[in-house]
Formats: sequence, structure tokens, C-alpha cells
Amino acid sequence: MTPFKHAARVFGIGLAAAVIATGCASSKPAGQAATPAAAPAVAGAGAAAAPMAKAGEIYAVVRGDCLWCISEQSNIYGNPYKWPLIFKANKNQIRDADLIYPGQELTIDRDASAAAIDAAIQHAKTRGAWSVGPIETTDTAFLAGSR
Repeated sequence: MTPFKHAARVFGIGLAAAVIATGCASSKPAGQAATPAAAPAVAGAGAAAAPMAKAGEIYAVVRGDCLWCISEQSNIYGNPYKWPLIFKANKNQIRDADLIYPGQELTIDRDASAAAIDAAIQHAKTRGAWSVGPIETTDTAFLAGSR
């Protein structure tokens, strides 16, 4: 590998880590949201509000949020590995778990079974790296319940 290619690779990895860290570090509870920016077109974004999960509540996505960051908040689940619970409860409006947008209103499932929580944590731990691009097949399998 040439020195230039090596430097470009190191820079790219560092940049990706900085973007992820910055996005998660700036998450805010729903009550602190300023006027949200318009969300890009997302599957289901223009549809009626998401159906409520059992004993659910709504979280308003703000700039810099990610499912991992939302899930780790003490007033949500207090565990970042439970992010797939949010993903599954909002599969009608989240097409790719790596992409959520300011202004989305996500249902937080407060009545997940122990088996659902275990499956979510297992999925989060084995899913692989976050990446923008093709939707991960493991996410599709998780939503279908085959994982």
C-alpha cells in the first residue's frame, strides 16, 4: 500500500469515528428539541403517526441523534444495546437503522417481553458496523423475526 493510500485510509477511519462520536454525543431528550428541520423523504414519513406500541411513548428525533444514542438515555432504556427495540417499534418509518432524521417521532416500546429484549440485545451485539448504504440483511432478518 502506498503511503498516500495508507494516509487516506487512516484519515477516513478517523473521520468516520469522529462523525459517529459527534452524532451520539449531541443527543438531547425530546423536550429540548428546537424547531426540527424538515426530514428528508423516508418510507412512511408522510403517513399518519406511527401506531403506538404497547404502553409506548413518543420520542422526537433531534439533529445528531442515532438509535444507539436514544436507547442509552436513562429516560429511554438506559442501555444502548436495546436500540433494536426502537427500530422494530418504528419499522413503518425507519427504512435503515443507520438513518433517522430530525423531526421523526419514534415510538418507544415500554412493554417489550424479556425474549424481545434478549433478541434486540443479541442483534445489536452481532449486527456489525454502522454504515450508510445498503440496508444490512441482519436488520431485515431481525425485523422479520428470524433472528
